Amino acid sequence: MPFAPLDPLLHNQLRLAVVSLLVNVESADFTWLLEKTGATRGNLSVQLSKLKDAGYIKVKKTFKGSYPNTSCSLTAKGLKAFEGYVEAIKGYLEQ
Repeated sequence: MPFAPLDPLLHNQLRLAVVSLLVNVESADFTWLLEKTGATRGNLSVQLSKLKDAGYIKVKKTFKGSYPNTSCSLTAKGLKAFEGYVEAIKGYLEQ
């Protein structure tokens, strides 16, 4: 049986980490994601943009007091992609 293809967008370590974190929360702010992933601000920002452009996450920019706040949440499309990725990985492990 051939292997299922892995979603190239989620095959990136940081993007996979972000989506994995967002699966378990309603939303997460940029600072929390930064702390959990250990990424640099620039790299996290770039990867969030890629996930947003693919429709995997929603990004909401607001203010907390006078400070800008960016929060992210997983979309239905992102959840489906993540579940498909997990199933594909399971297929690799079961071979």
